[in-house]
Amino acid sequence: MRNLTLCATSATHLRNANVTASAIDLDDRVIYAASERLDEDGNVEVEVWNVGNDETPATVFTMFNAVASSSHAPGTSQIVSLRVVPEVRSLSAIMRNGDITMISLDEGTVEVEGTVEPSISASAWSPDDSLLVIVTGEDKLILMTSTFDVLSEAPIHATDFGDDTPINVGWGSKQTQFHGSLGKSAAQAPAQSNIGSSPDDDSAPRISWRGDGAFFVVSTLSPIPLSSSSTTHLRRRTLRVYDREGALQSTSEAVAGLEHTLVWRPSGNLIAGTQRFGFEGGGAGKEGRHDVVFFERNGLRHGEFAIRAADLAGGKGGVGKWGYRVRELTWSSDSNVLAIWVERDEGDVVQFWTTGNYYWYLKQEIEAPAVDGQPGRFTSVAWHPEQALHILLTTKTALLQRTYAWEAFVSPSEPPVDSGAVAVLDGTKILLTPFRIQNVPPPMSSAQITLSTQRSPIYASFSSTSDTTAVLWENGYAELWALHTRLQGGRGKAMDPTNVWSGTLEGVQSARQIQLASSDATGSSSTIRVLWTDKGTDYVTSLELQGFVSKEAVTTSALPSVNSRLLAAGSRTTSQGPSGEIHRYDTEQQSFLPVAKFNEFCLKSQGLLVPSAQSDESQIVYIGLGSSGKLHLVAGEAHHVLAANVTSFTIASGFVIFTTTAHEARFVPTRSLSALLVESQAVNVEAKQEKPEWETRRVERGSRIVVAVPSAMSLVLQMPRGNLETINPRPLVMEVVKQDIDAGDYRKAFFACRKHRIDLNVLVDHNEARFLEHISSFVEQIHEVDHINLFLTGLGRGSQPQENIAKLCDSVRLELERKDLTKHVNSILTAYVVKTPPDHEAGLSLLLRLRKSDPEVVEDAVKYIIFLVDADRLFDTALGMYDFSLVLMIAQHAQKDPREYLPFLRELRALEKHYQHFKIDDHLKRHESALRNINLAGSDHFEEAMAYVELHQLYDAALRIWKGTDQYNTVLELYGDWLFERREFRQAGSTFIEAQAFSKAMVAHEKALEWQELFYLASRTGMSEEDIIATGYRLAEDLTSKKRHSEAAQVLLDYAKDIREAIIAFVQGNHFSEARRIIALQSKPELIEDVVHPAALDSCAQIVEDTNECKEQLRKQLNRVRELRIRKVEEPDAFYGTEDVALHNIDVMTDVSMAPTAFTRYTVAPTATSRSSKRTSRSKRKMERKVGSGRKGTVDEEEYLLKSLTKLTARFATIQEEARNLLPHLLQFTPEHREEGVAMQQHLVDFEEELKRTLEEIWAKSAEEATVDSWATRMEEVERERRVNPIDKVAKPELPSSNKGWRINLYDFES
Repeated sequence: MRNLTLCATSATHLRNANVTASAIDLDDRVIYAASERLDEDGNVEVEVWNVGNDETPATVFTMFNAVASSSHAPGTSQIVSLRVVPEVRSLSAIMRNGDITMISLDEGTVEVEGTVEPSISASAWSPDDSLLVIVTGEDKLILMTSTFDVLSEAPIHATDFGDDTPINVGWGSKQTQFHGSLGKSAAQAPAQSNIGSSPDDDSAPRISWRGDGAFFVVSTLSPIPLSSSSTTHLRRRTLRVYDREGALQSTSEAVAGLEHTLVWRPSGNLIAGTQRFGFEGGGAGKEGRHDVVFFERNGLRHGEFAIRAADLAGGKGGVGKWGYRVRELTWSSDSNVLAIWVERDEGDVVQFWTTGNYYWYLKQEIEAPAVDGQPGRFTSVAWHPEQALHILLTTKTALLQRTYAWEAFVSPSEPPVDSGAVAVLDGTKILLTPFRIQNVPPPMSSAQITLSTQRSPIYASFSSTSDTTAVLWENGYAELWALHTRLQGGRGKAMDPTNVWSGTLEGVQSARQIQLASSDATGSSSTIRVLWTDKGTDYVTSLELQGFVSKEAVTTSALPSVNSRLLAAGSRTTSQGPSGEIHRYDTEQQSFLPVAKFNEFCLKSQGLLVPSAQSDESQIVYIGLGSSGKLHLVAGEAHHVLAANVTSFTIASGFVIFTTTAHEARFVPTRSLSALLVESQAVNVEAKQEKPEWETRRVERGSRIVVAVPSAMSLVLQMPRGNLETINPRPLVMEVVKQDIDAGDYRKAFFACRKHRIDLNVLVDHNEARFLEHISSFVEQIHEVDHINLFLTGLGRGSQPQENIAKLCDSVRLELERKDLTKHVNSILTAYVVKTPPDHEAGLSLLLRLRKSDPEVVEDAVKYIIFLVDADRLFDTALGMYDFSLVLMIAQHAQKDPREYLPFLRELRALEKHYQHFKIDDHLKRHESALRNINLAGSDHFEEAMAYVELHQLYDAALRIWKGTDQYNTVLELYGDWLFERREFRQAGSTFIEAQAFSKAMVAHEKALEWQELFYLASRTGMSEEDIIATGYRLAEDLTSKKRHSEAAQVLLDYAKDIREAIIAFVQGNHFSEARRIIALQSKPELIEDVVHPAALDSCAQIVEDTNECKEQLRKQLNRVRELRIRKVEEPDAFYGTEDVALHNIDVMTDVSMAPTAFTRYTVAPTATSRSSKRTSRSKRKMERKVGSGRKGTVDEEEYLLKSLTKLTARFATIQEEARNLLPHLLQFTPEHREEGVAMQQHLVDFEEELKRTLEEIWAKSAEEATVDSWATRMEEVERERRVNPIDKVAKPELPSSNKGWRINLYDFES
């Protein structure tokens, strides 16, 4: 859908020259042109011109003479090939007389390297300038190196096929084909043997290289028959393909009427030539038919397309037999454009042909400029070898350069009249398609404009406000067409173009661009602006039309620079210079003033009015796509690059839409463009990464934007092959949907969302408050029940909070009930069901209401709610409503088997009301409700109720239900038994006391070791003295096992009356002072030597043993910390596992990104990634507990050791406290005790010193971390502490857990 547009042109005139060839020096960007003249002696005088570039004028570089060859037709150029050989910095001129002339580019000296006898008919350098192919006048093929050493020499007319001779087994031959009604005779008919060449053939050979230089092809005429006995007098063209060594690879099949033209497509897939039809020896077809034909490397034909001969033919008898002939073919360097050089009676023309979707378009034509009233003639046509669409053409006295670019002619019309029309130029036809209503794949189109002239136009433009288009020719002639596009679907023509104005703009020549601006919807009042060039200056000529008639004379203004470009940016004329500078016409100063500048020339550029980020006003920004792939955004001095890999872009629906080489379409909101410019200006950078908030959509590889149609919410893309695809990107759809919602057109927004699979929640999310205000309008517009159901279903599945969903559903439901309850019963049921949690009972209640008034509606409604909700759930819900008629209705419409539910329902019907409800609730597992109902059923069912409580652990509910009744104590006792089984003895004791079950309470207190409460209850209940003593001994034993020695001794003293056992309990708990006091109080001195002295020695020994264990642990952990720190300093990378030098020389590495291991290189344990990644939640929790466990070899081992030392210090503090309690008594006992006390104290002192040294060593700061103690450092520390947040200084207190056992559960049932 793209067209070739002329974006730059230049002409260099060479005085008194006769230019026949040109060459380009890519290193110095210099063009050389060769001019030749014949003198009276038959010699040729060659002038080599240095055309230079735009900054330097053309001058004669050097001159040389050569003998003219007479073996060719008069007027034939004596220079066969002119080529710059950069390796030797020379210009190679291959002369027709056989001379190989080299001209030094540095010194200008001319040297003949050699001569090929008798002459040279054709020659061609390889693309890499390393090989030279020559066809001599004796039909020999010579292959030379760049130093002109001969690699091979052989006759050109070989009889064999070549090295790639195919093996023919007859498959596909004419004899094996089915010929239908023609019968077998057609298979036996001989193939055409009368094969000749075209009458327009110049008889000269041609050579063409493939783009990679691996092969070249030679086209030659067969030799002239030597005798009259030959079977034919015709000469035929044959193509032969050779490799770089000069070995013949293949020979083309015989093609009748094949002409001399030859060119190999640089991409290598096709060899192009031309073929004539309708004469003796020509192709079988209508006379005058002329095709461009293609061959493969193996010599077989591969497609063709017809040259439009009717547009080229002039008066016969002039140039060629048919009034024209094809002189040469040449491909652009990117293989996209085929140029056909045609000689005509009226003058030469070069046509540009491109292909898309297997169709060939005629895109442009260049006519040779006439000289002194004589038809213009080109002398050479060549594409630039690096700049793909830059072509060089020479006439006898001038060198013309033209640069083209790809551009889509797209209608910029805006909603609601945006047609999305696209124009494709194809010779004298314009193919039009309005993509708003239909997508017609090229080369077809919705409509065609057949132009009145026989020449191809150069440009076309659409109006942004009217349904019109303007067409421009290079000579200044223009036409205005009214398209009459149908914007809505239906029958009839999509377009009906009508020519409403035509004329030639006065003074305009070399025109290349046209702009059309209309002031009304019909286009009758329009302004036509034409960009043209004359003598190195660009001009803009404007013509005002009123009622499709010229209003006044044209006005012309000069542009600031040549090769400028008009861009669309409001009503004023705006141009872009070749370096990217943007100028805007100022009506007051009557001149163009600079307003912005791109960093490069952007062929496709556009001005856009956007909100300013720094003020409440709007500003114009300019967006342009350069050849580098950068999408530039500029305004004034500000510049920003939106992306650096852009292939196409457009502006529509408030977005800048562009495709990238990453095969993505990105959508940039236009409201953010001004902010991007401000940001770029602030940080002074040119390019930034694309913003993550820009929406992105993946597109097919190589897709380019053709047009965006806002009203249709569509974006049309073209694939590399040429086929089209229309997509509806979410941003474009959402923009239109939001506009419709704001306008209150909920119906249009709803169907747009439904069509394009947009979540219907957007109708609410866009403006929830407004939606709630206009619910009545919404329900009135979306009156179809199915559509409301669809909306409510999407609402229920949305991401809004449950409260919001419930509120919205209830609001819609109330409005539907108000409108028509009967009609919208299904939608009302949907509103009940989609809420979270669903309100099934309310829906069934609605059915009960309607059953009396509208029984017919209820039947359908029941079926519908069964469709929405699982039938079993509805059956259970209806059963839970205790309405058997509703249950039967649900069961019948759900087609449940009566044998499944009727016996159950009969059984329930036979029961008393409350007990029936109990059975129903129990069936539905509504246990608390069942318990309430069985209570209402009477005291006869109390035992069953208690069993039910015990079965389902409904103790909380039971306590609330039976509180204040005679059975409350029974419930309490049952609850206490349950707590006792759960080993919640404290709670069980309180419960038993409340239930007056004191014996069970004493057992519970004994299990809870609450001896004070136990003995209080024992005295209250009158327990015997023997039982109290026995209980005291049991409790003392249990308390001792729990290390509660002091309490055990107290029980033994007060209740067991056993002083000796009490003293033993005291000394076991290291309570020597209390033991000695009790001995003195009870006058039992014998217990000092029997119990206290041995126990003191045992405690001393235990303290020493504990200290030794701490010492051993301390030394082991200190040594390990030292070892880890040494390894960490010596090999930090290897220690932390960041690099493994052992893997440096391994080539085969996985490309899977591995998770970091939790082990160092010193461990042999497997890493976490070596195990299965499919872990259960239990195994994951287990792994989390293992992290930081301090296993040897892990990275966190040192941290674990430090924490362990901290715990060891706390343990030693406990040992010191025990020693503090024991040492005074050892001093007062026997000398032996005194000696043990001295040894124990010294032992503890030694360990304390060792522990202190160890902690100082481990927690010492390194030299880098240590700070100098000075006034400045202290002040810095004070200031740092002052700035610290207090919450960072004080640790957050941990709230005690509520499960510590301080609560009494029975208090929860008092409220």
